[in-house]
Amino acid sequence: MLIKPATNTRIDLGLKLNNIAFNGRLLASGPFGTMCSHRVQIFNQNEIDPQLKSWIDFAYQQSV
Repeated sequence: MLIKPATNTRIDLGLKLNNIAFNGRLLASGPFGTMCSHRVQIFNQNEIDPQLKSWIDFAYQQSV
């Protein structure tokens, strides 16, 4: 997992998620290149929700 300040109002969270399709919030890795397969743009703390936490947990489980 990588966290990168992207703009004055957004951070990008990079995740390595095997066999997970891109969707509305779950984008291609973009600036993270090959280190991460996906990224999520976060504009405010309300976007750190159960769905995002489940992606973080899934990425962690795949890495151990």
